[in-house]
Amino acid sequence: MIGLLCFVLAVWASPFKSKIRLAAENAALRHQLIVLRRKLRGRVQLANSDRWFLVQLYRWFPSILKVLTSVAKYMVKRRGPPGQGWLTFLRNHAPDISAMDLFVVPTIGFDLLYVFVIVRLDRRDLVWINVTRNPTAEWVARQITEAFPWDYAPKYLLRDRDQIYGAVVTRRLRAMGIRDKPTAPASPWQNGFAERLIGSIRRECLDHIVVFGETHLRRILRSYARYYNDIRTHRSLDKDAPAVRPVQRTGILSSHAILGGLHHHYVRV
Repeated sequence: MIGLLCFVLAVWASPFKSKIRLAAENAALRHQLIVLRRKLRGRVQLANSDRWFLVQLYRWFPSILKVLTSVAKYMVKRRGPPGQGWLTFLRNHAPDISAMDLFVVPTIGFDLLYVFVIVRLDRRDLVWINVTRNPTAEWVARQITEAFPWDYAPKYLLRDRDQIYGAVVTRRLRAMGIRDKPTAPASPWQNGFAERLIGSIRRECLDHIVVFGETHLRRILRSYARYYNDIRTHRSLDKDAPAVRPVQRTGILSSHAILGGLHHHYVRV
């Protein structure tokens, strides 16, 4: 408040507008020094009186905004190694990371079935897929155990923050030597590999098929999983399938229908 009083007196005492603007900028800088000199622990915080002073000063002289924003370049930068970003983490540890997720599929009778998938990031291979009417934490934990033999488990397992992944799931991961890596809240892009897999399953399979029940859906998805892993090419894999296959250069071209002709497998025999 003393700074504001000094500024008001300077305004009334000065007959030149340029000097008034200079006085406003000096008052803003002086007040920032007052805030920084306060002996407070942690991050510097503005009081309500500080905010009121700066807001009123800005209303009278918007030019002080340049003074406020130019101070940051003179402040001491935080030193130390930069933190590893999420994308960097994925690139560095892709061979050791898998991701899991759940999605819903309606049946012809308007029942809801839940599909659980696990995908490895390195080769994009669909490790596990199964269907249930009533997903529980115990059921998810059992799927993880069946998907990964004890000597084949990944080092990290990505998941979203769905409440179904309860203490039972986290204990199972810990027992298998897998580090649980939940994504940030409301950040589906951090589990983009599983989200993209689910999108492929919908666009290339489920959007073209009427599901009659749990057994029917499980049979369809397991057939698609074989096509996805052994036949379907990926641009990120240099147009190879997740399961590496040799290039066939000679022979007569033959076509085999998959999922009733929804997809085809072309081979040379």
